Amino acid sequence: MTHADPDEAATNTINPLVPRPIDRSTTLPPGGRIDPEAGDIAKIFAAPADPADWPAWREDLAAWRDEARARLAYSGKAYENPAVRWASRAYAVAQVWLWDERLFDHAEQRFTVDRFLDSIAAQGGLDGLVLWHAYPVIGIDDRNQFDYYRDVPGLAALVREFHDRGLRVFVDYNPWDTGTRRTGRGDADELADLMRELDADGIFLDTLKEGDATLTRALAGRVLEGESRVANPRIEDHLLSWAQWFADSEAPGVQRAHWYERRHMMHSIRRWNRDHAEELQTAWMNGTGILVWDAVFGVWVGWNRRDEATLRRMLRVQRAAADVLVDGEWAPLDGATPEAVAAGVHVSRWTLGDVTLWTIVNRRDLDWVGDPLAAPATGRRVDVTAGTKVDGAIKVPARGIAGVLDLAPGAAAPAWLDALLREAAADPGATDAAFPAREAVRVRPKASVLQIPPNTAVRVPAGRRDLRVAYRRRETGFYQGAPYVEEWKPLPPRLHDDREEVLAVETGPVAVAANEVSVMQYRLFLDRSGYEPTVPHRFLTGTADADPMAPVTGVSLDDARAYAAWAGARLPDEFEWQLAAALPGFTRREPAVWNWTESEHCDGITRFAMLKGGSAHRSEGSDWYTDGGVRDPEFSLKFLLPGLGLERSSSIGFRIAWDLPATGEEGTA
Repeated sequence: MTHADPDEAATNTINPLVPRPIDRSTTLPPGGRIDPEAGDIAKIFAAPADPADWPAWREDLAAWRDEARARLAYSGKAYENPAVRWASRAYAVAQVWLWDERLFDHAEQRFTVDRFLDSIAAQGGLDGLVLWHAYPVIGIDDRNQFDYYRDVPGLAALVREFHDRGLRVFVDYNPWDTGTRRTGRGDADELADLMRELDADGIFLDTLKEGDATLTRALAGRVLEGESRVANPRIEDHLLSWAQWFADSEAPGVQRAHWYERRHMMHSIRRWNRDHAEELQTAWMNGTGILVWDAVFGVWVGWNRRDEATLRRMLRVQRAAADVLVDGEWAPLDGATPEAVAAGVHVSRWTLGDVTLWTIVNRRDLDWVGDPLAAPATGRRVDVTAGTKVDGAIKVPARGIAGVLDLAPGAAAPAWLDALLREAAADPGATDAAFPAREAVRVRPKASVLQIPPNTAVRVPAGRRDLRVAYRRRETGFYQGAPYVEEWKPLPPRLHDDREEVLAVETGPVAVAANEVSVMQYRLFLDRSGYEPTVPHRFLTGTADADPMAPVTGVSLDDARAYAAWAGARLPDEFEWQLAAALPGFTRREPAVWNWTESEHCDGITRFAMLKGGSAHRSEGSDWYTDGGVRDPEFSLKFLLPGLGLERSSSIGFRIAWDLPATGEEGTA
């Protein structure tokens, strides 16, 4: 999730396609002498444009690190705990919506861990994942972020399943969640309890670079990952961080936090990109990781095949040679021939004992073939990304990576090398950089046997219309596509701004109920039909002490459909609802609640529906909450559908509709 930093000013003047000043790399002065206010928070130290300056730059980097560590009395003690050693080797972490169609079967209402892992196998597999759970639906009622975890039946078992498959699980903490249900306990204690209950491994600090002292004390011994740059003083107790929206120099620079502490893992991510070559190359040259995020809060931003292939070949080597990358001597931009550098091919060196790993990137759009290494081979030399022996030239793919391993004469090969070479040789790679687009398709439920509507229903004539629809631009997007493409961090006024679209819609003649189904009407349906939901969790929540004439709540989309079918009706779609709301006779029960509409969509990854009408409830205190308050008929809320009853809310009800016989006349309303 994005969050406006205090030092981000004049947002109206920012070009979203250009890195902001805060994203750009930092030039390290000669001798490594830089104001700590800049040096301690730099994202990347830029490589000098002239290769002749690189040896002095490496010395400056070392001098800067020595000074910063001494000044801050850095100990690195937290990284010495064997229980958290895994964090420095968590090279691929995914951010996953808990109700992702690959992870959760909405038809069977169960989690499907193996299906999820199989579906992302082309990315090279994961070391961990953040189970994203509350945003963007939190705020629809008074449930807080911890409720959205604790209320999930079987969540601890899901975490165990990931553990059984060797993955680490992060929960996420939303510090902006201050306007929902309060428990009288502080967030730090709630989070610590939640970690114990789920046996989770780490905490992702959504919108925070770093946790405060209260949080770090309560979570001592736990792994914390900050969003974006973690300042040097907090690397002491934050073992991971995002490298989010980091603009690198032409010759790859050095990620400041990882250079300061090699065991501090960073995950590069530019969430709206359709081309991930730059962040992959930065991570490869720094020995750091990637946040793999192909569905951003309900918006499909899938990775192209070329970048998936790059990620696979990168991860194989990083996992096998982790000790070299973490404990070895790192010499950034050391070892390339002048010819390679002139062609945009750059090399860094990692040495541990008798093993030297050369990480190589090609910044250009054409494959490069040649010998990029200035040092002659004196022992065994292999291409660990292609799985072949190096005998002179190697190929570095366009906008891709390569890796060469040198073994000193007479040195024994690492135990992992032969298996790595076999896997690399068997990978065909890919060059296709096309975006793998998906379409969110409207889900059509089974048709009901419709009866004659009551006289009180609002009649909407048939017709084709250009319908104005309003919404607030959130990271969920709207119906199709992403709200931001190949952009740097979205900021106001382009984030959370009010938007309108004119949609061409066609409706048949329809009658829409004058008001929502009441608590009394729904209980009558239950008595007479014997209906029982497949998952009873949270069923009819919000109705225990409700007025019988109040709108029924605590119903899922399927619960609403079941009532409609029993009543010889169906749900109105979002356009029918909006058209009816503009006509006489359309009313709202009290308290006002959002209305389900027959607008379920799915792109195979995310399932959502459009809610209409708004509600009496509004969660205050943050723009990140979902929309609340009573809304004009034109307003639509894209509501991502949780499962296992969590979609049932005390703020969502429904009304029903009936198709009318066609009259042969086209409506013009």
